[in-house]
Amino acid sequence: MKRLLMFVITWTMVVVSQGQDILQLTLEETIRMAQQKSPDAIAARHTLSSAYWNFRYYQAGYKPTLKLTTSPKFNRGIESVMQPDGTISFKHVSQVNSEVSTQLTQNIFWTGGSLFVNSSLQRNDQIEGDGKVSYRSQPISIGYQQSLLGYNSMKWSRRIEPLRWQEAQKQYNETLELLASRACSYFFKLAEAQANVEIARSNLSSADTLCHFAEGRYNIGTITENEMLQLKLNRLREETNLLDANVSLQSAAEELRNFLDLETTVQLCVVTDDNVPQLEIPLGRAIDLALDNNPEPDYYKRTQLETRQNLAYTKADTKLKADMYLQFGLSQTGLNLREAYRSPSDMQYASVTVSVPILDWGRGKGRRRMAQSSVDLADIHAEQGIKSFKQNVSKMVQQFNLQSQRVSVAQQADKTAERRYEVARRLYVMGQSTILDLNSAISEKDAARRSYIQSLSTYWSLYYGLRSMTGYDFEQQHPIAWPLPENL
Repeated sequence: MKRLLMFVITWTMVVVSQGQDILQLTLEETIRMAQQKSPDAIAARHTLSSAYWNFRYYQAGYKPTLKLTTSPKFNRGIESVMQPDGTISFKHVSQVNSEVSTQLTQNIFWTGGSLFVNSSLQRNDQIEGDGKVSYRSQPISIGYQQSLLGYNSMKWSRRIEPLRWQEAQKQYNETLELLASRACSYFFKLAEAQANVEIARSNLSSADTLCHFAEGRYNIGTITENEMLQLKLNRLREETNLLDANVSLQSAAEELRNFLDLETTVQLCVVTDDNVPQLEIPLGRAIDLALDNNPEPDYYKRTQLETRQNLAYTKADTKLKADMYLQFGLSQTGLNLREAYRSPSDMQYASVTVSVPILDWGRGKGRRRMAQSSVDLADIHAEQGIKSFKQNVSKMVQQFNLQSQRVSVAQQADKTAERRYEVARRLYVMGQSTILDLNSAISEKDAARRSYIQSLSTYWSLYYGLRSMTGYDFEQQHPIAWPLPENL
């Protein structure tokens, strides 16, 4: 941590001297920016918005709807007109017909039918001839239409659409947590790149000092030419390492900047925290939480319901069908509005439509068999998917529960390797060690530092990956429920 802070200070001074903005980020700040401003987060909010309005559309289908309809028509030409004696006469007509109606409709989900109340007024104007005006009114009519043996789509929607909306909310929570896991990867990739620059710079400085020291010892004959050349090669190698590390640093910063959708003028510098929560997650509890909070089980359940919905529709569409339509109300005609509404007569209308497939050459049977196969296949996929899902949760929990101990071991190894390098360097300067021991200490120090940063990256990636799978914050001990965006 101390060495990384020194690198941050140095990097800040370099960037400020170049006149560029610098943004220092902790892991928590990086995750927060990713979940709020990244393109993936914006896409997740749009996906949730689409699911929200689809759910609102479904809900509106069970509420009364009021509709106003008007249909003015102009007709001028020759038409066939039936006479009172049943004969057809062709007459020249020139008229304007207009109608306005309002209808209140209520769907009945448990039957799949529709109840409606209607009121309408029709006016007919003869443009030529006597200019006669007539009216036809229906002050009120009540009707009901129902499929007697058919498919009830509203019944299935009440089972599927709430589940689809619940799945979308869980998917949104999971996506934001997965963004946190991805942010960890980008964050620690940049942290490792910064550490590599720090390592290369420190090694170059040390190699330069040892080269100057070795030249003096070589001149007095205390070391061989081979050893002096080895030190010079070490210095040249560290120069190359520093160049490569700077290139990797710029690449890692660019990746994180693009992920967070930041301006190219902003220079990033990340600061890691050595402290990690000491958590031990019970496997059984994690699996239960994942089954309750993850969208994948809901997806399998929805898929099973949708295939059963399709089977019900296919059965209804390929067998005997009967539809009923009933309407009764009041109606009247007149030469003016008052007459059109005076003493209306009652009206009734009823119809039953029956459709019986007689010969379809097995098409209906084939459709039913395919729909049933889809149901069976969905059940198999759901069973296998849930098993695989539980295995993935189990594997991630086991890896996470071991990772905190690995972080602790890697941290101790980093400190030990740093101490060993200091000792090896001092012994070499004192002439009590060989160049091979020094090179070995340098390699182990660098590897231990990189291994520690990678262990931190793995820990936090697993942690947020586990949060995304279980929908639970194990540190704060509460379910994860991101609030709905305000602009839905």
